[in-house]
Order: sequence, then structure tokens, then C-alpha cells
Amino acid sequence: MFEDAKAFSGFSVDDLQKAKQFYSQTLGLKVSENPEGLEVKINGTKVFIYPKPNHEPATFTILNFEVDDIEKAVDQLKKRGVRFESYNDPNLKTDQKGIHRGEGPTIAWFKDPAGNILSVLSEVNT
Repeated sequence: MFEDAKAFSGFSVDDLQKAKQFYSQTLGLKVSENPEGLEVKINGTKVFIYPKPNHEPATFTILNFEVDDIEKAVDQLKKRGVRFESYNDPNLKTDQKGIHRGEGPTIAWFKDPAGNILSVLSEVNT
């Protein structure tokens, strides 16, 4: 039924201007503003970000960026002020850089200004 439909993802934030600055300047994405919110273009795919007065951050990863070199991506984002999450649970541990290695992809999580969880990941284990 929807196999030929165009689809896009969306999520909320509490401050649209902070989100616009983060996604455009910090992450370097193409962001346009319309009356309903922000449209972010990522390699031809659209993501819609909308303001929500009673926004609560997602407790799961809402957006993943697949990269070829996770070390380089983490280093570049840190230089832009991004702080990576640190986990030290029995089933989920990150190293000093905030990178989880082992089962599945090599991945590092960080948050946008609204507290939503994002990640950079590499399918190649490093």
C-alpha cells in the first residue's frame, strides 16, 4: 500500500531556534524553516522537527548518522561542542571517547539541545 509513498520522520523539540542552530551549524545539515517547524535534509531524505510546548526528550535514539570513520566523526563533533554519552552498564559500555564497540555496529550517542538522543555509527567494527 505504501511501497511507493514518500515517507519522512519527525520529532519534537522545546526550542525551535536552538534546534535550528544545532542541526545547521553544529551538525552542518541543510535546514529550512516553515510555519510548522524545521525541515532538515540529510542526503536527500527529509526529517521534520516541530516545536512542542510540553516536549519530553525521547528515551531512545531518534536519528542515526552512519559514517565511514567513527573516530573522525566523534573528534569533529567534539570540536564543535558535542558531548557524548557515557555508559557503564553490564550490557552497554562506552570507552573514554564515548564509543561503544563490540556487538553490532560501533556507535556513539549524543543529545540535541532538546535532549533527544542521536548517534553516529559505523557498521565496520573499529
